[in-house]
This record gives sequence, structure tokens and C-alpha cells, in this order.
Amino acid sequence: MYDLMIIGGGPAGLSASIYTARKRLNALLISGDIGGQINQTLGIENYLGYQFIEGPELIDKFQTQMSQYPIDQKIGDKVSRLEKIEGGFEAVAEAGDRYQSRAVIFAAGKRARKLKVPGETELTGRGVTYCAICDGPVFAGQRVAVVGGGNSALEAALDMVKIAEYVYLVSLTPLSGDAILIDKLSDAKNLSILTEHQTEKIEGQDFVERIVIKNLKSGESKQLDVGGIFIEIGLMPNSEAVSGLIKLNEAGEVPVNCSNETELAGFYAAGDVTTVPEKQIIVAAGEGAKAALQAHRYLQRLAE
Repeated sequence: MYDLMIIGGGPAGLSASIYTARKRLNALLISGDIGGQINQTLGIENYLGYQFIEGPELIDKFQTQMSQYPIDQKIGDKVSRLEKIEGGFEAVAEAGDRYQSRAVIFAAGKRARKLKVPGETELTGRGVTYCAICDGPVFAGQRVAVVGGGNSALEAALDMVKIAEYVYLVSLTPLSGDAILIDKLSDAKNLSILTEHQTEKIEGQDFVERIVIKNLKSGESKQLDVGGIFIEIGLMPNSEAVSGLIKLNEAGEVPVNCSNETELAGFYAAGDVTTVPEKQIIVAAGEGAKAALQAHRYLQRLAE
């Protein structure tokens, strides 16, 4: 049985792993991949210490730092279920393997909702992005499309009209975001709002070149020449593995307090999978560090 099991290989899980290793805990990091949502991020300009860094490069730096510390890793093996057992917890992986620990830090992150249209997967990271805050400046001076009609899409459009040549806001339904955001967009001269339009496909060779949309009223399809597409139709927390262990909020997130504690003793959570409001790399990394320190204190109390 491990002292601590860290589930998730994004910035929260990796930060927790480094802090855990420095406390000399016998720990296991288990994750389907390393980096999480950062793998889909073109460029990062708001992470302390780097004026600009690409997502894969930042992940590589995380891994290089982690390699200096002794911590067991099971990468490529997702946890499908986490259970409470006597003396701790047991994680059941998709491959059928089981891992046990006295305490857990759950940092499984979120995943972007996908449009599930042709070209989306192939051009993700090459013009298709799911984070305007992260990648917006990369497309300064270009024509871009924002797909979505809620607050996240409206906020992305507001950010992009300030720096892009032109912005198309494409929504399947009438805009559903806050009225104040819609009012702010009405003043933008370099914006077209296309409601009740369905995204049919994304096209391009090496990078995004255009988006094809369909007017649901007329049935007419047309192409928009753009260099970037921001898909802002929401995020889904990767919390299925703990849905039977604790009570999630309405959004499926893991409720935590300011010490990263959940309703279950010994079970901590950090990063985007939690109720912490700001979903940013630097926030997730900090939350992972906090969770590791709290878990260490918990394990110390168990040993007394």
C-alpha cells in the first residue's frame, strides 16, 4: 500500500507529485497521459517565468523536473473507479490493475466538449483550440471563429475582437450568455454573430484554413476563411471515477475547501476537476502543491 496516490498527470497532479516526493512519501502517480489539457494548447503567455512557451515544451519541463525525484508512475493507465477500503483507498484501472494507498489526491482535470465534426481532431493544436485565454494572442491580426453561445464563447469573442482582424461568433442556438456580455459585443466593429448556425466541418492542410457552417433556417452552407477556431462549448470534469465515492456538484465537479479537502477524510482534490473557479495552468499547479502539503499533514497525523 502506498502512502499517497495521485490520480491525474496535468499541472495539478505533477505539482502534487513533486511536493509529495520532496516530503519523502511513498507515492504513485497514475494517469492516462502527461500534461492533460496542456497537450491541446498552442502557446502559453501567462505562466510565471515564461514570456511565451508552447504547451508540449512546458510539459517536457514538468517531466524533466519530476524525473529528479523518486516517485512511481503508471502512465497510460486511467483510473476507472476509486473505492474506499479499510485503511485507505483502492483505485481500479481500466486495464484491471488495482492500486492502494492511505490517502489520495484526485487531479483528473477536465476535458473540452468536442464538436465531433470532420477535421476537428486532425487540426487540434494546429488552429483548433479550446482555450481563448491560453491561445488567443497566437492569432493576433488573423481572422478567427469562436464556436458557442454561452458565457465562455462570449468572453472569448470579447477577448478576440481586441486583437484579431475579424471574429465570427458561430452559435447553434440563440445566444444564451449574460446580457451584459452580449451588450458589450454589440459595439464591436470587427464581429459577425451567426446564431442558429451549425458547424459542419473544419478544413485545412497543415493548419486551419476555413470552417464550414450551415444556416439552420435556410439550409444554406457557407465557408468562412479563418486561421483559428476557438471551440467554447463547455468543459466536462473527468470525475466519473469518484462519482460513487463522494457527492459531486451539479457540474460534476469535486467540492473542495480552501485546504483541498473533500467530505471524505484522506481524499483530496486539486485542479480543474474541483470547484475552484479559475481553470488556469498556474492555478492548478498551485492547488496541486497545496493538496500535497495537506495530504502530508494528514498522513503525519495517522502515524502519531
